[in-house]
Amino acid sequence: MKVSEFLEQASTTMISYEIIPPMRGGIAQRIFNLVEELMPFNPPFIDLTSRAAEVYYEKLADGSARQRIRRKRPGTIGLSSAIKNRFNVETVPHILCRGFTREETEDALIELNYLGISNVLAITGDQTNRGNPGSKNSSINRYADELVEQIVNMNSGIYLEALEDSFPTDFCIGVGGYPEKHLESPDLQSQINFIKNKVDVGAHYIVTQMFFNNCEFFRFVQKCREAGIHIPIIPGLKVLTRKSHLRIIPEIFHVQIPETLATRVREADPHEVKQIGIEWTLQQCQELIDAKVPCIHFFIMQDDTTVTEIVSQIT
Repeated sequence: MKVSEFLEQASTTMISYEIIPPMRGGIAQRIFNLVEELMPFNPPFIDLTSRAAEVYYEKLADGSARQRIRRKRPGTIGLSSAIKNRFNVETVPHILCRGFTREETEDALIELNYLGISNVLAITGDQTNRGNPGSKNSSINRYADELVEQIVNMNSGIYLEALEDSFPTDFCIGVGGYPEKHLESPDLQSQINFIKNKVDVGAHYIVTQMFFNNCEFFRFVQKCREAGIHIPIIPGLKVLTRKSHLRIIPEIFHVQIPETLATRVREADPHEVKQIGIEWTLQQCQELIDAKVPCIHFFIMQDDTTVTEIVSQIT
């Protein structure tokens, strides 16, 4: 079943989740155990993230730095299929622009189509610091609207090369949205225009980046509607569970943490922070449910204990 169909048929607010495959060399059983703990809450779908290879710098003893390449994290396609078939739940693998050529993207989408995966999330992806992965014999999608267009073409049976007797795919396409200004956008209105491009090309729904202030989400939705964006918009939430999140979350995800929440966390004992985060997220959830959002999407990565505690109180 497609995510768009779940959203159209929803009579109450659904809860979906986003998890990350294990590190290279890790085991899949940990992910299966996590999904098993989520299944009693009847998730309509579960997202699996993807990560391209990236450059990082290792600091040496003499103070110099050595460039290293961290290979891409595998498992998104395989786990998407395994989870879908083992638990009978729809999965949404993330498909990235950065770090992948259009040829690699087409190959991945063909594999997903063969595996019966009918939902994907098309996103630009994090900066990889590896430059352009394409060559004279390959090409890249620079932005998510180009990636959406490639998937839409495949849904029409149009591939990168002319093929005889080619069959169309049938992917439901989700895209990302930022309730707060994206780091690479000059302003919020330009960001809305970028999203509009993805919708006009053929995106079916939007999942937002995490936010901690519902006012930002409601303002974002209003601006989208004013711009003529009428597809469903799913709010994304993450629970703040430790003091270090006050630094890590803004630094990595470029989102703001409300001063009221930040002050409570800074002044609390470390063992109290998790409960503060739970209470804050519960308030967010209740307000979003009252606003009749079709779905709330939790970024849980590889630890669901805090989220399941929240979901058990709102379902």
